[in-house]
Amino acid sequence: MEIVLRYRGRAVDTADVALIKELIAAHPGASRRALSLKLCEAWGWVQDNGAPRDMVCRGLLLQLHRARQITLPPSRWEGREPPVYRRKPPAVEVPSEPLEASLSELGPVEICQVRRTAEEALCNSLVQQHHYLGYVRPVGEHLKYLVTAQGRPVGCFLWSSAPRHLGPRDRHIGWSKEARRTNIRFIAYQVRFLILPWVHVPHLASHLLGRMSRQLSADWEQVYAHPIVFVETFVDPALYRGTCYRAANWTELGPTTGRGKDAPTMKPTRSIKQVFGYALRKDFRQVLCHLG
Repeated sequence: MEIVLRYRGRAVDTADVALIKELIAAHPGASRRALSLKLCEAWGWVQDNGAPRDMVCRGLLLQLHRARQITLPPSRWEGREPPVYRRKPPAVEVPSEPLEASLSELGPVEICQVRRTAEEALCNSLVQQHHYLGYVRPVGEHLKYLVTAQGRPVGCFLWSSAPRHLGPRDRHIGWSKEARRTNIRFIAYQVRFLILPWVHVPHLASHLLGRMSRQLSADWEQVYAHPIVFVETFVDPALYRGTCYRAANWTELGPTTGRGKDAPTMKPTRSIKQVFGYALRKDFRQVLCHLG
């Protein structure tokens, strides 16, 4: 069979396209989302936790539509703001009196996973208001954390699925393309890390990174039915040195190209970041390079 498209590690051939056309014809009134769910069911395309790979499947269908391989029904979001571009989180007021203390004086620190809880809106709002990059909806599998101490928020974490192609990380791991496609799910990307600007506690950032490294994999497995063995993030060297990551024993893996995943040119189109990574298990290379 002729390969028509490759998307997120899945090869789509002419037989797959014929199946999709039949599915669309059999459900003329179905929305794009409904068609995506039906295709996931037909292919048995699910996440490790059993949930359909709906968003990935919708992206694949859209690529086929744009390539004129299939014709999707009109988008029902046309004329309205699509979900991925929803309005920024509304501001939520929290106590902003200066909090200055040593780490020992700060007292117990809690790191709570808040995705799909009543505290998620607060986490989103704090990131939007106080992180220099603002809030961005995490991609794919993702978790959100609210950090509290002395009965008040002091910081947040946002984690998501890892970028598929990242040269410094891929060279550090030493995996093949096939192993990367199979095992990229075992890596989490730190989208945002925030300590609120009025919190001044020396060594708090590296302490939280250490705590997070011991908690993240179990939380991820509870939600998505698979562990995390390696984590990564970007640091803008024009603004930060990555001191807290170094103090928490993260490894500086190297610079990005500055081109992004869909860059039309070999020249940098955005700022170059430093990639930092941290192994959650000693055998992370064995896990990530394993095929079978």
